[in-house]
Amino acid sequence: MNGSTEKPLNGDLRNRHHPTSLQPDGGWEDQRTDLSRWRLRSDRGRQTWHYLTDEDENKSWPQSTADKYFLHLPTGLPQLPKAATPRASVQNAISYFSHLQLPSGNWACEYGGPMFLLPGLVITWYVTETPVPEHISIEIRRYLFARQHPEDGGWGLHIEGESSVFGTAMNYVVLRLLGASEEDKRLVKARGLLHSMGGALNGPHWAKFWLSVLACMEWDAVNPVPPELWLLPDWVPIAPWRWWIHMRQVFLPMSYIASRGFRYPLTPLTRQLREEIYTRPYASISFVAHRNSISPTDNYHPKTVLLNTINHFLVKLWNPFMRTNSIRRSAEDWAFELIKREDVNTDYANLGPVSAPMNLLACYIHDGPDSYSVERHRQRMHDFLWMKDEGMLMNGTNGVQTWDTSFLIQAVVEAGMAEDPRWKNMLVKALEFLEDQQIREDCREQDVCYRQRRKGAWAFSTREQGYTVSDCTSEAMKSVILLQHLPGFPKFVSDERIKDAVDTLLTMQNRSGGFASYEPIRGSQYMEYLNAAEVFGRIMIEYDYPECTTAVVTALSLFTREQDPQYRKDEIKDTINRAVSWILKDQRADGSWYGSWGICFSYAGMFALESLASVGRTYSNDDKVALACKFFLDRQMADGGWGESYKSCSSGVYTPHEKSQVVQTSWVIIALLEAQYPEREPIEKAVRLVMSRQQEDGSWAQEAIEGVFNKSCMISYPNYKFIFPIKALGMFAKRFGDMEVQ
Repeated sequence: MNGSTEKPLNGDLRNRHHPTSLQPDGGWEDQRTDLSRWRLRSDRGRQTWHYLTDEDENKSWPQSTADKYFLHLPTGLPQLPKAATPRASVQNAISYFSHLQLPSGNWACEYGGPMFLLPGLVITWYVTETPVPEHISIEIRRYLFARQHPEDGGWGLHIEGESSVFGTAMNYVVLRLLGASEEDKRLVKARGLLHSMGGALNGPHWAKFWLSVLACMEWDAVNPVPPELWLLPDWVPIAPWRWWIHMRQVFLPMSYIASRGFRYPLTPLTRQLREEIYTRPYASISFVAHRNSISPTDNYHPKTVLLNTINHFLVKLWNPFMRTNSIRRSAEDWAFELIKREDVNTDYANLGPVSAPMNLLACYIHDGPDSYSVERHRQRMHDFLWMKDEGMLMNGTNGVQTWDTSFLIQAVVEAGMAEDPRWKNMLVKALEFLEDQQIREDCREQDVCYRQRRKGAWAFSTREQGYTVSDCTSEAMKSVILLQHLPGFPKFVSDERIKDAVDTLLTMQNRSGGFASYEPIRGSQYMEYLNAAEVFGRIMIEYDYPECTTAVVTALSLFTREQDPQYRKDEIKDTINRAVSWILKDQRADGSWYGSWGICFSYAGMFALESLASVGRTYSNDDKVALACKFFLDRQMADGGWGESYKSCSSGVYTPHEKSQVVQTSWVIIALLEAQYPEREPIEKAVRLVMSRQQEDGSWAQEAIEGVFNKSCMISYPNYKFIFPIKALGMFAKRFGDMEVQ
């Protein structure tokens, strides 16, 4: 597996597996598939796109309204009477959104934005010689060209970010692997930009890793990722079990692959790529001298002196002189054992789309190309792919199924529409979905895998993915309780199972009183001195998050109030009090909260004020709530809305968007209503803005990106433009009456 003998292959994935005829003009770049042949299959939440080439199958499996919506094809849904009141607007919105519910009861959507996901997948396909269907190759190319920066020709870390070496180098390589010509004028432009930024040598650590796997860079250029870290005793402060779960699951297979020194044998295409992505001949480059070379645009979190010193020790002393074959084999063996446990615990779905292709490659190296593990991984890669009108992208997880479905239920209930018979069937199906997706058992060998308790929890996406998340569990539990306490709704989730969710949440509070995402905090913030990713911040360990802490507060408050006032009441009371203290402490002097999972201060402020209201803290009796309201009101735009740029996330300072946003405006409306802000006028002005942008079919147009992770990378939540306007407008009508809003 370690050789670099050139393979006598034609080169790119397209020609290797799926020869096809060229377009009449002789070019590949303008190819597209027939969008009317795409179908989304949902099997208990598992979502996969299928392209139907058989005419009989195409007729027997017609496109759903949801399929057409995702592909931006005419849905055939009727125009609705223009809403004159908030409740009418809500009814129109639910009418539209109900048609997008999938047979399994959940809602689906694109969960795109990051531009570094497809490269890992496509490179893995290439080096594992995985056949890539022509329709997938075509649509990935089309998506990448659609998302190419219109001015400089590059790609960034995410779809709204400035062009970077990471985005440009990796997506250039993907397009070439999938058959695009180096003479395509768009790639010529991209190559020129890449060269102006110093070429691929100035890419961050993850780019250098993937290029080395592809044999388009030497491993000497990659800073060490030693699997020996997995042999450290648990008491060691930097032991990997203390890392944030995404870092653990990415660096686990990365360390195994790097230690094995895997590099795919050269092909004519990769040999040519070696000459395209650098500013000088490949043979003249001293790769070892560029371990720390990185473009300023990519260097969001510069490596520390401590990390550089450790890397120097590993490269100069440990690897050549101190690392015995016995140590290496033990480290690789244990790393692969942990990879296998991750695969088994998720049925090869894996935590996310960065680690999943790496796990596939690790299994290919260890188990061989014809093994069950490789075949199952190949199948699972399709869970991450998403088809839309622009082409095919890779989602940030295998979906947002549980998360968005929970929020939709809450929105309809809070809007006062849940008992309307028109929406009962929709809500019952959504409740059935949440019942099916609750995790009923802990992981096998949970302690060996260092996994958090998960019995009774809900994951972000599906039960198969199976990772406990504090706010996902909280929001799903709230949704179940809210619906099951309404007259006429079935009780699918038993009292005991709801208690299981409570039990899991009570294991997740940090000593600070706050809550993190997947697990309690296990390591010190000083671990960020070892952050090797360079393009992300706050990535090494878990942190207290206002979104997670507030979700737990509102869920436990609702449980005690509506479900079971006596169950573990003293522990729940203490948990809520400590969490509320953390929320108040986390508030900034200007009244705001910094959001880590949505943009940004608008998002976190909504959840904070909702949680404080759940414990009786409102505008009239709490100065901190009043200060938070003032923060929002001081930033209301002239048109009545609110708009916040994604740059707030990376800078940590509130940065206005150039235009008000429907989603963020809805967040602030909800925040002010939860806080019981007394004046109607500024809220009504915002409601008017949201209603004015509603389209004739009841939907809203997509505006700016909504989500974020690790401070620097944005991610899309397109269902938010339905969910939060429904909730905001409905809450306004309940508070002030359903009068006409002109």
